[in-house]
Formats: sequence, structure tokens, C-alpha cells
Amino acid sequence: MRILAPSLILSLIGACGASAQPAQDPDKRAAATEQAMTDTERTILTWGVMPNGMLGAKIPAESIPGAGYVAGIPRLNVPALKETDASLGVAYAGGKRKDGATALPSGMAMASTWNPALIERGGAMIGGEARAKGFNVLLGPGINLGREPRNGRTFEYMGEDPLLAGVLGGAAIRGIQSQHVIATLKHFALNNQETGRQFLDVRIGDAAARESELLAFKIAVEQGQPGSVMCAYNKVNGDEACSNDYLLNKVLKQDWGYKGFVMSDWGAVPGVEAALAGLDQQSGAQIDAAYFFRDALKDKATADPRYAARVADMNRRILRSIYAIGLDRFPPVIEPIDFKANALVAEETAREGIVLLRNRAGALPLAGTVKRIAVIGGYANSGVLSGGGSSQVQGEGGPAVAVSLGGEIASVQALEQSYQAPSPLKAIKSLAPDATTIYRNGDYITDAVTAARQADVAIIFATQWQTEGLDLPDLSLPHGQDALIAAVAAANPNTIVVLESGGPVLMPWLDKTAAVVAAWYPGARGADAIASVLFGKTNPSGRLPMTFPASLDQLPRPKLDGSDTVEPNIAGMGKPGQTLNVDYGIEESDVGYRWFARQGITPLFPFGYGLSYTTFAYSGLSLSAGKSVTASFSVTNSGSRAGATVPQLYLVSAAGTALQRLAGFSKLSLAPGETRRVQLSVDPRIMARWDKGWTIAAGAYGFALGDSAAALGSVQTVRLGARRWKD
Repeated sequence: MRILAPSLILSLIGACGASAQPAQDPDKRAAATEQAMTDTERTILTWGVMPNGMLGAKIPAESIPGAGYVAGIPRLNVPALKETDASLGVAYAGGKRKDGATALPSGMAMASTWNPALIERGGAMIGGEARAKGFNVLLGPGINLGREPRNGRTFEYMGEDPLLAGVLGGAAIRGIQSQHVIATLKHFALNNQETGRQFLDVRIGDAAARESELLAFKIAVEQGQPGSVMCAYNKVNGDEACSNDYLLNKVLKQDWGYKGFVMSDWGAVPGVEAALAGLDQQSGAQIDAAYFFRDALKDKATADPRYAARVADMNRRILRSIYAIGLDRFPPVIEPIDFKANALVAEETAREGIVLLRNRAGALPLAGTVKRIAVIGGYANSGVLSGGGSSQVQGEGGPAVAVSLGGEIASVQALEQSYQAPSPLKAIKSLAPDATTIYRNGDYITDAVTAARQADVAIIFATQWQTEGLDLPDLSLPHGQDALIAAVAAANPNTIVVLESGGPVLMPWLDKTAAVVAAWYPGARGADAIASVLFGKTNPSGRLPMTFPASLDQLPRPKLDGSDTVEPNIAGMGKPGQTLNVDYGIEESDVGYRWFARQGITPLFPFGYGLSYTTFAYSGLSLSAGKSVTASFSVTNSGSRAGATVPQLYLVSAAGTALQRLAGFSKLSLAPGETRRVQLSVDPRIMARWDKGWTIAAGAYGFALGDSAAALGSVQTVRLGARRWKD
């Protein structure tokens, strides 16, 4: 090892706290600091605890109630890592901090915007709030692909397509880290269901993984440069994700050249040997069987050169992220938060993420002349639904309504069904001040039907709650809501359904309704966003980031893996010691709409689908080829009002093979009659197959332009020469 002069070490690691000091090369600084460490200091950054006294762990004096705490090294000016959940904002942590935060809409809602610039703004907003609360690490975003729509965490993620999820994930990372807060890309990888998540074994080939979820992570890493990546609970091809040489060493660090560090999920470390498999930091160590990355790691490093080299690398990676993102130069400053301004960012995201699924005979937007409105169900008199688990965010004062699951689980605040103020009822009344608006909770169908018959329009708020720790048994609406909607729609043909769901739902009542709006979990000011769309103050522009199947039989796995074999624990994930193999060899890389195209199946609503209050026309698609493909085309607002659309370019054939892959997209707003020329550059990996490297076969490649995966225009072809390259 090259020994640096003491003066150089001091110049590289000293005086780091001054915010005016220019950033120095993070790799050189990390190397110098690591070299200056004592043997005892080398295992300070490699483990952390949950600072809440859980399982007897001592609460560090300078920690903040939250997800995690990793001690710093004051002698070397290395700050402690103070970590908070998660992708949607600064998590509530069961109210332990007695504060609130701004809740972004769910990941599914954010993905429905198809707007990277807006997602980056949201990331900056929640990163800023984290920093103002004293945190410097945010445990998000999550971008696991939607292979399993019943996954309890579908609501947290960015949909089923690797390009869309990767681009939006990269944007969220850039926003978070613009605030000198480390973003944590998670859960690496193939963590697609909660049932049996701590022992299930995903079986998938290298090519199928690289062309689907790993591609999403690769794009997010490239475009966002996250300081950390969090490995997952599940196994992949026999090895735990947090002790998986293939995922952490071969793919992430060697093939991709990732320079940041890998932290474990909480309680996901099987042993000290995970260090050799590529894990850099043990999170929430008191949850694991032992503090593997503390004394045990130190002893290994003393006795075994492999571990000694690994410990040096672990520290350099963690330090590099600290320096690259400026945690030392720009420490968190606890200060007041402008919640009003931040709520506007959340509201704009909700408005752009709401998807209009059905609009029979122009039922929406609601006319200002409507005289009597019946609002039914979904706690619409109190707030909007949010997803449960570690990503749960609450505003000041906590939830407007919290519905306990009852039984043993009643004390687990994170698994309560929480509704966030303000209420949709109040927002609707504010936009229809001259109408008579009544509310019925929907508990009794007879009561709801009576109210609907007496109204000009009935608006049903239907809810489907998702949470970390529990998968959905199916995609129906719980608590008899399907029957409620059918009865109300029969009583009043002008029935509008507002869905507050974490992902796709089945709709046996669809044809009876006048309009259906997917509002997802719309976050802070979500009620205002919903009302704005219903009354036409906002022209809806959301597009589906996941396919809505017409039935469970259309899925690669009609039955949820483990749903009838895994013995659940208190949170439903499964008691340790069981086994569960999940075979992704069925669909391989054809996740979501790709599977539907391969099988020739017509879904209820396709990927990319969404209606508007205006119309758009796409024309003049032309393609040019170099090392990749560039597409250009015209988009015209052919309707009578301003609006935004998302033209989508799909690869539909590759060297004689029929397939379907999203190849590019753009979101743009146009005035009535306005035309704009759009140019998209296609990532060559979309056209390639993986075979120990990316390979494009020589031949003709077909592309089509449209506004969903199922509504495409004529196919244009371009010829490409053979090409092969490493990741």
C-alpha cells in the first residue's frame, strides 16, 4: 500500500466543516481518511443501530429518533450518519419525534407523472425536509419492478418498466442529494413481494435479471449516482441479497463500477461473511443475530488479509459518499420548514399523477351548474389514504383517521390504515360552493343508494390499502366496495369512482360507471388535487406505470407465491425457518406489459394509458441510426383546451423477433392547436439482449409511437449493424 505523507493526509481530511471550502476529490479524501484510521476506528462506520432502544440497543446521545444511526469519527472530522425512512418523505417513526413532514404522493402516483423534472423537485423537497430535521441519509427511493401487483409495497415503487423506473429513480436521487443528503437506492434486488420476504428464493437467469430489474437499477445508478444502495431481504438464486456475490460484487461493483457503499436492509445480514460478498455496512444491527460488522469483523480483519482489504474498501466507499455529497461540508441544520410551500410540490405531483381511466360521454369535468352531489365512502369526509410501513409519512398533528388492524398488531403504528388531511369532501365543497353536497360513509348500501338517487352526480371514494409486511390476497376492493359501487352506479348513471389504491385493481363494475379516476395515495394536499381534476381546474395527464389486468388469470402467477404455504408472523411476511422458491423463469424479462404483449392478452387498462380533457395527435415519426437510434416526431394538441400528454415510443421487433419494450417517452404541455417536434434518443440496451454482455444483432428494428402500450401507430423500421459491449 502506498503511504501518504502526514501533511497530505491532514490537508485532505482536515477543515472539512467549513461550508465555504471547495469540494476536493472524494476518492483521494476517502483514501487519506481511511489510511489515517486506527484499527478500532475501521469498524465504526461499518455498522449502525436503530436509535429507539429496540432489543436493548443503547440510544446514542446525538442520534435522532428515526431509522438508523452510524457513529462518526470526530478525530477525523467524519460525521455520524443519521438515517430516516423513506422514498415519500421523512417518515413519521410512530410519532416519536412529535413532528410532521410533507408526504409526497405514493411512488405509483409519482411514476404516473412520467415527469423526471417534477420527481427531481419532489426529491429535493423531501431531502430538504430531512436535512432540516437533522438527518443526512434518506432511505429511498425504491424502484423494484412491479412483477407482482399484489405486492404490499407496490405503492412505494415506480412501476413495471425498467426504463421508466430507472429514469424516475435517478431523478429522485438527484433531487435528494442536491440537499447534501445521501439517497439510498433500494431494494437490491428482485424484492417483489412481502410474503416470505426474509427467506424466499428468487430463481432467475442472468439475462432475464439484467434485462428487467437490474436494468432499472443500472439506469438509476448512472443518472442519479446514489451514495448508497440498500440490499434486499430475499435470496436470489440461493444466496441472501445482502450476502450475494453475484449482485453486490459482480454486477454492482465490478460490471457497473459503482463507487458508493451497500448498506443492508434492517435485519437482513446472515453473518460476517457478507462482507466478502460485497456488503459494506450492517444496518439496524441489533435486529440481526449478532453485531457481525463490529468486533467479529475486526477480528477477521486482524487474522485474514481478505477481510483486511475488504474493511479498507468498505470504509473508503462510505467515506467517498460522505465527501462526494458534502455531508461533512454541509452538515444538517435543524430549522423551521415551510410546509405550505412544500405542500404545493406534493400537490403538483398528485395532480400530474392522477390518471383518468374512464370518461363516458364527457362526464368529467363536472360542470359548475351541478346542484346536488353525493360523496360516498373512503373516509372522504376526513382525508386521503396512504400506504403503511416504513415509508409512512404524516403531516403535523398526525393522521386525520387511523384504522387499527386490531389484535396483536394493533400496537404497530406503522401498520395502521392512515388517512391524511385535508378531506376530499371539503375540497369538493370549495369548488362547488353553490351545490348541496352530502356525505355517506358507504357502510350501508341502502343508505348510499338513497343518497345517490337524490343527487345529480355520485362520487364514490374507493380504497385499497397496501402496506409493507402484507401482500394483497387478490386485486379486488375490500369491505364490499365492489358491491357498493355496482349498486350506486345502478341507482345513478352519473357515478364517478375515485380510486385510492396502491396499484392495479379489478373493476367488475366498470361498464356501469360514468367515470373512473386513479388517484393512488395522493399525499399532502391530495384532496385538493383530486377536486381540481374532477372540476377541470387541472386537465389530467397521468399515465399508468403498471398494467391493470382484467383478471388474475392473466398474470404469470395467478396465485401469489406462498399465499397458501407460508405460515405468517405478526406482520404477515412469514416466520423464519421456512422456505419458498419463486420462479421468474415463467416471464423472464417480460414484466408487466411485455408479458401481455408476448401472450397476446388484452388487459383491463394497458401500461401507459390515460385520458385527457383534450385530444392529441402524433405524426411524422422518423428514425435515424448510429450507435443507437434517434426518433423524431410531431405532437399536436388537436383539442380545444390546454393539456399535457406523454408520447411513448416502443420497440416492437428486433432482428425478426416480435417483442415490446418502452424505448423512450417525453412529457410536454401544449396549448390548443399547438404542434411541437420531439426528439428521443433510444438507450441501446433497450434493443439489446444480454449474453455475458449486451448484444445487438444485425437486422431490422421496428418502432411504433402511441399513447399506451396497446395503442400504437404504424411501425417504422431502421437497420442496425451488429454490436457487442460490456455493461
